[in-house]
Amino acid sequence: MLTELQEKLIKTASDAFRLETARMLVLSKPVEKSVTKIKLMRKSSKSGIIYVLETHLPDGRITQKNSEAFPEDAISASLEGFEQADLITESGDALYKKSRKGKEMLNISPKLKSALGGGEVKKADTAPLHKEKNRMLTGSEPFLYELGVSDKSGNVLSSRQSKFRQICRFLEFVRDICHVLPEEGEINVYDLCCGKCYLSFAVYHYLANVLGRKTNMLCADLKGDVLKECEATARKLGFDGMTFRCVDITKLETDIVPHLVLSLHACNTATDIVLETAVRLKAKAVLSTPCCHRELSKKINCAPLEFTTRFGILSDKLCTALTDGLRTLYLEKNGYTVVAAELIDPDDTPKNVMLRATLGNSKKNMDRAEKQYAEAKAFLGIE
Repeated sequence: MLTELQEKLIKTASDAFRLETARMLVLSKPVEKSVTKIKLMRKSSKSGIIYVLETHLPDGRITQKNSEAFPEDAISASLEGFEQADLITESGDALYKKSRKGKEMLNISPKLKSALGGGEVKKADTAPLHKEKNRMLTGSEPFLYELGVSDKSGNVLSSRQSKFRQICRFLEFVRDICHVLPEEGEINVYDLCCGKCYLSFAVYHYLANVLGRKTNMLCADLKGDVLKECEATARKLGFDGMTFRCVDITKLETDIVPHLVLSLHACNTATDIVLETAVRLKAKAVLSTPCCHRELSKKINCAPLEFTTRFGILSDKLCTALTDGLRTLYLEKNGYTVVAAELIDPDDTPKNVMLRATLGNSKKNMDRAEKQYAEAKAFLGIE
């Protein structure tokens, strides 16, 4: 049962939103901790103006409900669970508070009272429901249609949204390391353990079509049938700088030093083979997103960590971080400067670590990394 002041607050909020002067209504200071706050806003959508009710949870997640009318019932049901409500408008604000002992107060600014009583109303801007993402790709690129990511109209398929976001984010990393690539002449790129070549096509498109650079892209994998399909797609698209080789990359020999080595989700130790190959070929830069990390969890022999490794799920999570940490040291001791970053939202894939390495490290840092690498392996009990 709402109190008189709570009903007055809801009536004030309803009128303020109806007159389009309200920016938001925020319920805060929850009585229980299952919800941290609730926020109500007006936003524009393709179908018109809608009300967006956001519920903020303690773990950082936000749930959202949209309605065409002011959600009075939802606000009324929620208000009793909060000790404070702030109505923020362009014509002045209103503040409601309730103490733990039940004492209430409602303060409505004179300007807001005047606006709601027929005075001058200053309207608030209405934000779009969905902000346009400033992505590296639009979805209309022909290679995305050929790879089954988008339709003929350039709309990304709902089932391929996460793959599209993944590709776009990877391209941002490519863009950010372009300064270490040659300023003139050809750019040599190797995509090792390339799989279905989603990344290969995207990076080639960016370098060759967007930046206008002469690009030689080598796509290497052991799956010859998949590579044949990818080669046919490349010819159809006119991506003449792409070549495909069915080869064990440990035996990959070339006189051409790659400027950039790529790897997306090479499974288990395949990522290590990619990194070893990049080091052997003296690649100028490496962008690698590891996949599963099974090898270390089978070999770790470290008594101080047994309180964790005795549980399979905890051991897997620990060994994932340890494996990627060892990979950074391996690259550093071989002359690279390394950054470990997040590729994409873990809701899209938990395999979201990006290892970014560029050739150029001091002798001091290389020696430090080599010492740490040996110490870490000894501590973990691995060869």
